[in-house]
Amino acid sequence: MKKLLLLSAFAVFGLSVNAQEEGEKTFGFEQGNIIVEGGINFNSSTDDDGTVEDKSSRFNFMPKAGYFINDKFAVGIELGIGSGKEETTVGGTTSEDKTSSFSGGVFARYYFLDLGKRFKTYAEAGVGFGSSKLEQEGVDDELKTTGFGVGIDLGINYFITERFAINFGLADLLSFSSNTTEFGDAESDSTSFNGNLNIFNNFFDTATFGLTYKF
Repeated sequence: MKKLLLLSAFAVFGLSVNAQEEGEKTFGFEQGNIIVEGGINFNSSTDDDGTVEDKSSRFNFMPKAGYFINDKFAVGIELGIGSGKEETTVGGTTSEDKTSSFSGGVFARYYFLDLGKRFKTYAEAGVGFGSSKLEQEGVDDELKTTGFGVGIDLGINYFITERFAINFGLADLLSFSSNTTEFGDAESDSTSFNGNLNIFNNFFDTATFGLTYKF
């Protein structure tokens, strides 16, 4: 299956910045605050070279919630649910592949730098697990993958109002993953480690966007 290009997007409806002076507002977090975040990735594409037509679509929803132990440090949980479909048509015959995935994990986030009143920069460490399944039309066995991973990321919150903020996930600094793939009686294992310390060259190459709400 070809690699999907995921378009990270979210919609912010009905939000406006209060006309008060910023000095009268409180942008940021304090002990006891709860945050909820949500990210949506989706993609739909069609390729047709006159002989083979390939249609694909994919959707992912990634909610998370955190609790502030103090003004700078939060801990929380996150989930991920995804599904996808690819249809290939050759000579009037169409075959279909379906994918589904689920992930869950815990994270710790530390806010270490304020860039003005509205920008709050953080580092986040997380541990998670996940599973995915590929069903191919005409094939009895399913391709199943399970694994776990750890990672350290950078991000920024930009406060639109005192409670709503846009969340920018900027760069994956370090990550490690271990996966097991099963297909019928065959099984294979893989591990990977990635380091990305030269983050200033690619802040927005793999950026993700979401909406944060503070209670």
